[in-house]
Amino acid sequence: MEIRQLEYFVAVCEELHFTKAAERLGITQPTLSIQIRTMEEELGTLLFDRIGKKITITEAGFILLRQARSILLKLQDAYDEINGLREYNGGNLVVGVMAAELDYRITPILIDFHHQFPNIHLKISSAIEVAEMVINNVVDIGITLIEFTDPRLIITPLYTEEFVLVVSEEHELANEKSVSLETVSALPLIAYPKGFKARELIETHCREKGFNLNIIVETSTASSLYGFVKSGVGACLQPYSLSNSLNDPTLRLIKISDYPPTRQIGIIYRTDKFLGVAAKEFIRMVQDNLKVD
Repeated sequence: MEIRQLEYFVAVCEELHFTKAAERLGITQPTLSIQIRTMEEELGTLLFDRIGKKITITEAGFILLRQARSILLKLQDAYDEINGLREYNGGNLVVGVMAAELDYRITPILIDFHHQFPNIHLKISSAIEVAEMVINNVVDIGITLIEFTDPRLIITPLYTEEFVLVVSEEHELANEKSVSLETVSALPLIAYPKGFKARELIETHCREKGFNLNIIVETSTASSLYGFVKSGVGACLQPYSLSNSLNDPTLRLIKISDYPPTRQIGIIYRTDKFLGVAAKEFIRMVQDNLKVD
């Protein structure tokens, strides 16, 4: 039985007249009669008693009418909900972001998005393996390091930036404008634990240039990492924009003159993922705020 047939049946029940129901539906009366007869044959029972030109609904007809109205109402609810998504009036958006980016770069964009679309339920996940979360449909959209290509993903680069050496104002190199990567490799360093993307990126880069890092403390948060640096325990390698955003007068940011590590951040989602208007608008907002041509 088709949805169209249920709509025809309800119209006949409400009009109790085939010709009037056909006019209301915009079809011919014979076409409507054939559709109702087909439904009766499929169900094996009469839906209407026909007495001359008058019709009445049978007991089976009343049962079907109740269910048909329920089905059509639920279908309309689905249409309305989908239309609501298109008009930003509802729905969910799940975004996965690397912790450091969430803290200083992405949160203002998410706040602006919420103010613009307050009826969208927004869920934000801070994680290391953002790409895996996107691939596994745990999140709709990811903002993360671009490390590889994957046919399952659409990857749009946003920006590339260098890592700098961060030291305290009392550090022996505090007055230097730049240092070599060899100099950095000899310093006691504070770093994220193994498994963190930034740690893997920096170590791989240094090994490729023939250097090993002297990591003396591992900590899993940016605030803790900078805290160790400010206390004079060691230096660290961090993205320039993140470190600069702290506006901390007790820290010094020193460029790496020869082989600075770099990272590329992008926005990713699955190639087969249906993105509603709200999700597409969020992507546009991120690109407008962060993308560097």
